[in-house]
Amino acid sequence: MTAPWGPVTGVGSLPGTDTAEAVRTVLGELPGMPHLPELPGRGAGADMIGRTAALLVGLAVDITPAGWRLVPRSGIEQRRAEEFLARDLDALHEQADGFTGTLKLQAAGPWTLAASLERTRGERAVVDAGARRDLAQSLTEGFAAHAAAVAARVPGARLVLQLDEPSVPAVLQGALPTASGFGRLPAVPAEVVEQELRAVVTGLPAPVVVHCCAPRMPLGLFRAAGAAGLSFDLGVVQDLDAVGEAVDAGVHLLAGVVPGTDAALPSPKATASRVRGWWRELGFSAEALPDAVTLTPSCGLAGASPAYARAAMTHLREAAEQLQPE
Repeated sequence: MTAPWGPVTGVGSLPGTDTAEAVRTVLGELPGMPHLPELPGRGAGADMIGRTAALLVGLAVDITPAGWRLVPRSGIEQRRAEEFLARDLDALHEQADGFTGTLKLQAAGPWTLAASLERTRGERAVVDAGARRDLAQSLTEGFAAHAAAVAARVPGARLVLQLDEPSVPAVLQGALPTASGFGRLPAVPAEVVEQELRAVVTGLPAPVVVHCCAPRMPLGLFRAAGAAGLSFDLGVVQDLDAVGEAVDAGVHLLAGVVPGTDAALPSPKATASRVRGWWRELGFSAEALPDAVTLTPSCGLAGASPAYARAAMTHLREAAEQLQPE
């Protein structure tokens, strides 16, 4: 599946609680590749894990003082998450009437989901191969259904699906704390992480971006799992060889180039110059840059002020314009 990438997009989350306003802002500021924004400021059920829980098919979760947990029957927080998602789809249908182009949707990836959900009797689901398999299958089915629901509401959209995997480096390094917080869970072999992620990526009906803004993001693993795009914070990715190999393999890059929280922004020209310098260091021609790279924030913008979030999106759009050939 070939993705029609845009010059700029968002990672996912935005500040605020007004879905219609958030969708309207994204469509206006990021017209080349808008995304369906997430608004975790609305509370439990609107956060990344709660939102993804709303997609799950045949599995129930609820929230406890320690966080989200798999449970025998759906709880009030999962139903609340489903209501949030339904409102988001309604807002998208209203605000994106007549839209044509690329539209990105996001959900937590299978490893981050398993690392964030506790089993009914305690430890994180990531330690249980059976629980991971059930979660991955449920996520794949639910995310595919979500994509179909969006496609029905916005028939002019060409979808790109993003799996958020901030927990994968910790999974690989054995750095995840146990549920008690007094120990660390054992590392999971890279081949297992790749295989189980690939099962989800290949089961989805649109090109898949894997996003991770944590240090030591395993770019090669994500590429081997079938990702059509890799989304990362440009400031923390040190393995330029892995980036270059991804470009050579035709994988699209979504490079985070502005902070996700309020900060003084340089000029769009300066940001474009930074990206060009990085691209030159990779050894590729300047002419190839606009088609190979999409600019994004370094991570979600939920922790930013509304004014900064809008300014960051405007900045990205203007920086991307600077990268276009004369």
